[in-house]
Parts: sequence; structure tokens; C-alpha cells
Amino acid sequence: MDKLPVRIAVIDDWQSAAESMADWSALAPVGRVAFLADYPGTLEQRVERLRPYTIICAMRERTRFDQALLSRLPQLKLLVTSGMRNAAIDLAAAAQAGVEVCGTGGDANAAPELTWALVMALTRNLLTEANSLRGRGWQCGVGRGLHGRTLGILGLGKIGQKIAGYGQAFGMHTIAWSENLTVERATQSGVTYVSKRELFERSDVLSVHLVLGERTRGLVDAVALGWMKPSAYLVNTARGPIVDEAALITALRARRIAGAALDVFAQEPLPADHPFRSLDNVLATPHIGYVTEQSYRLFYGQMIEDILAWHAGEPIRAVSGE
Repeated sequence: MDKLPVRIAVIDDWQSAAESMADWSALAPVGRVAFLADYPGTLEQRVERLRPYTIICAMRERTRFDQALLSRLPQLKLLVTSGMRNAAIDLAAAAQAGVEVCGTGGDANAAPELTWALVMALTRNLLTEANSLRGRGWQCGVGRGLHGRTLGILGLGKIGQKIAGYGQAFGMHTIAWSENLTVERATQSGVTYVSKRELFERSDVLSVHLVLGERTRGLVDAVALGWMKPSAYLVNTARGPIVDEAALITALRARRIAGAALDVFAQEPLPADHPFRSLDNVLATPHIGYVTEQSYRLFYGQMIEDILAWHAGEPIRAVSGE
């Protein structure tokens, strides 16, 4: 392992928060650290920005590291991502380019908490009411309570189970479906297993918690949205492409569903003229499900550990894609 000082980039630092979230001086024996707040940009912009660096620390699924980019970064030897799964990194291309990929742990509570905040804000009309008050107005709508309503969970994994617990604490009936879910696993979480169609038909609030893959891409399509009640809400804090955005926009414009709360999108950052920025029955946030001080301190602290271990010739938390 070359022990000469190297250049280290901490990219995707959109809030310019990374430097204050960890003790980067620990990397002084390894090299110099630069903090980059740029949005991903074009391929040429990414190549120009990242070419000088041997080590890059990336926030998951912001900048895409595909074969086209990795093949043009000859200095790059170590890519560290927040979390142990990053769909924006082509692991096969990284291996072909001789780039080691390592990851970190994560805060298991951040995304579920944001999801529930969106559920509450959407059903109680909080954004509209707060904006009315800020504009010197007063009450301007009627919210909906959650007690006694039905919460549908699309994907009952670790996050989905937490959401089920939140819903149950609010007195909601909880139902769930996914291709891999069984009656037994649902019952263990106090959740009723239903069919896909039943999930969409019965839910007053339907929350998406699936991993993005070939089977789940576009799973929430026009047909599924057509099964929902006109009074129902859709919440997606998982991954944007799980929902067919064009179909959702059509349903929202036609008031076929009451509204949607979205933290994830097919293209991020969301284009300035995207309908999700202006539809009055959409509550949209800029993919902040994992953006908490606790998460960032964990991410960046473990990135430093990864770099030190790699520099010592004993890499830890290798990301395998399995």
C-alpha cells in the first residue's frame, strides 16, 4: 500500500455540514481532505471535479459512480459510501477499475421518523395551515385524524415494521403486502397480511418501504393507484422509481387520490419545473429521510475508520452488493 499523502474528497456535502460532523484531523497521516458541496452535474463535470482524488467519500445515491465515470478516474483507489447499500455505485465497474468500496452503518430511526412526520403533516394539512398563518391568515382547512384509520405498508422490512409500530401506537389498523411477505411474518409484527390489491383498496394512508430492484421498479403504477380510495394518501420515503411518477402526477391532478407525501424522486435533485414542486396536494421534501445530525456523525465517523483501515492494508466494511 502506497503510504505517500493522498488527496481525499468528501463529496455530496450539500449542507456544508461534513467538516463539523467528525474529527477529520485523524486522517492527517493519510492525506489532505477537501469538502465538496457540488450537486452531481454532468459526466464531464464529475470527471473534472473528481479526477485528482485517490479516496472519495460519497453520500449514498447522490453522485452516480458508473462505468463511464469510474473508467476516467485513474487516481481513485478507495470509494467510501454512507450505508452498506448504494444503488448509485456500479460495484462490478468499481472492481474492474481496481477501486475498493467500503461502507458504514446507519441510523435505523431517521427514515421512519421522517416518514411519520410526513404522514402527520399530510393528513393534518400542516404545511398549508403554517403558510396561512405566516401569511397573516388563520384556519383554512380541515385535517383528518389517524385513529381508527387503516395504514397500508408496502414492504414490511425493518423500516416498515417501525412504521407499523407507529401506526399501532396511533390506534390505526395496520395491513401489509410485498412479494416476499408471509402471513407468519406479518402476524409477528401485529400486522394483517393482505393481497396487493387489498392493500391499495383498503389503505387510508399507504406508505412505501421496499428496496428498489427490477421487481419493484414502477410497482406503484396507474393500475395500483386506480385501486386507491379518492380520500387516501400515498407516502414514499423509500426510492422514487418504485412509484410511476407520471401515473402519480395524473392521479393527483385528477384528485383520484387525496394527496401524496414524497421524500424521494426518480431524478434528484428534483428539476426546478417538476410538478411535484407545485401541485397543491403534494408535500415534497428533498430526500432528507437520513439527514439528521446523528446519521451524519455516524456516517462520517465510520468513513474515517474505513479510510484508516484501508490505509493500514486491512479494509473493513467492504460493500459486496450481496
